[in-house]
Amino acid sequence: MHFISEDLDDYIIKHSEDEPELLQKLNRETHQKILQPRMLSGHYQGRVLSMISKLIQPKTILEIGTYTGYSALCLTEGMHPNGELHTIDINEELFDFQRRYFDQSPYGNQIHQHVGDALKILPNLDMNFDLVFIDADKENYCNYFELIVDKLNKGGIILSDNVLWSGKVLESVKPDDVDTKGLIAYNTLLKQDDRVETVVLPIRDGLTISRKK
Repeated sequence: MHFISEDLDDYIIKHSEDEPELLQKLNRETHQKILQPRMLSGHYQGRVLSMISKLIQPKTILEIGTYTGYSALCLTEGMHPNGELHTIDINEELFDFQRRYFDQSPYGNQIHQHVGDALKILPNLDMNFDLVFIDADKENYCNYFELIVDKLNKGGIILSDNVLWSGKVLESVKPDDVDTKGLIAYNTLLKQDDRVETVVLPIRDGLTISRKK
């Protein structure tokens, strides 16, 4: 689903920051070698993630859903010089691919990879976070929120991807569509939970910014 015309979309990209060379390389290789390259954050959204991180200058970042590491690298661009990013992904086959690009960046030693079920890993991360990016299985977004909200520092930010789900959040939901059901429940949760304040941005497939009060 395009929320704006392709011509206007192209104009926005051309008048936003250029995609860094390393991320261009990662973008190309992901499309050439990895299944479901649409999962990549991509140039424009990546620059949005980078800008938000630079505004926050987080000391601790959590990412749920690494894929090939594109969004993690974008988020580290604004990280405090002594900061660290923890990223979780269930697909162990992508571990070496991610690490190869992480180590080509200035932040390799500050990026910590966790492989496995995020629902089991999150309770064992004994730290608080300034910035969290959720971009994993949609049916568990509510569960991820409940596990991380108490680990989020006051004023900390949760970024949630794909919250508009190609407009499916407005359509009749099929009984077996757990992803759409999960996102509708999550969007409702963010609106009603008084621990956070939330704004939904119509960027790509929908990006939510939630700030802990």
